[in-house]
Amino acid sequence: MLIGVPKEIKNHEYRVGLTPTSVRELSKHGHEVIVESDAGRGIGAANAQYSDAGASVVDTAEEIFARAEMIVKVKEPQATERALLREGQVLYTYLHLAPDPEQTRDLMKSGATCIAYETVTSPLGGLPLLAPMSKVAGRMSIQAGAYCLEHPHGGLGMLLGGVPGVDPAKVVVLGAGVVGTHATHIAVGMGADIWVIDNSSIAIERHWQHFGRSTNSVFSTADALEKHVLEADLVIGGVLIPGAEAPKLITAEMVKNMKPGSVIVDVAIDQGGCCETSRPTTHESPTYVVDDVVHYCVANMPGGVPRTSTFALNNVTLPFAIDLADKGPRQALLDDAHLRNGLNVHAGRITCREVADDLGYEYADPVRMLDS
Repeated sequence: MLIGVPKEIKNHEYRVGLTPTSVRELSKHGHEVIVESDAGRGIGAANAQYSDAGASVVDTAEEIFARAEMIVKVKEPQATERALLREGQVLYTYLHLAPDPEQTRDLMKSGATCIAYETVTSPLGGLPLLAPMSKVAGRMSIQAGAYCLEHPHGGLGMLLGGVPGVDPAKVVVLGAGVVGTHATHIAVGMGADIWVIDNSSIAIERHWQHFGRSTNSVFSTADALEKHVLEADLVIGGVLIPGAEAPKLITAEMVKNMKPGSVIVDVAIDQGGCCETSRPTTHESPTYVVDDVVHYCVANMPGGVPRTSTFALNNVTLPFAIDLADKGPRQALLDDAHLRNGLNVHAGRITCREVADDLGYEYADPVRMLDS
């Protein structure tokens, strides 16, 4: 198979779909890889490293999209990239379609086979291709929140962990999943007063076994959410419904009643955000203020640490990429139900039930679509 890796063009996105190491593995399997010039610059991978690994370096994204049978990316294709997709081509990347009707329409129109990292599952029920970036974003969320709490950046002027004789900041983490767990790790290390809220008693029990008395865990109810969000200095939004738009747990009315100078870091913004006042921002302009509350809603947080993020992502995406290339997309998807769960768009139809439900499309069964 001919596999193409274009340079990412989303605002301040420096990750890359394949590392030179991954290219070498695909080459060993007999596949050809073409990489856009300087695609790996953000992770410190020069064109020569890709060439040495067996790739051909080409000058433009247009050539990548025109020639490649499978496109491997990191972020969802931007409008100019979507216009280059063609019928039967495989797109393997993050998509986050539920809050993005325009992208969804374009992908359907393209006729491409679009596999979303974030809905590929594992035998244990997790989301293995989303988890590495959730870990990175969870850890970064506390760094970002601590920065935003500083007075010059619009915050209360608090040190997250306080000092002897002065209380630390109250950090409320919505969701005890991967984002919440990794946010908690960093917040514990910084000495914050941490409250984790989740609607799963199993997740709360797991959190307690992991962190013990270093944090506080609360079962999610409307009363609990309102109480703790209004008392918070920093709120981390880490909730997720796989494939679907994030639930709006923080209402605009709650934001109005939060402390002036408090901070919301909405990690769920890729799936629409868990706060009614959230809207996507960029690394270039990461924050805005609503009702004196600082909102940090960068939609590609891990892109700020591209080297760590790219290598972590390739560790989990590469085996599926090899499978897709070795067997061909149809057979690979039919053979592996977990990879098939990542199929969001195929032959102009929506094959992910959550996306179909959220955007009002008829759901197409992926097995039937692949067999037709």
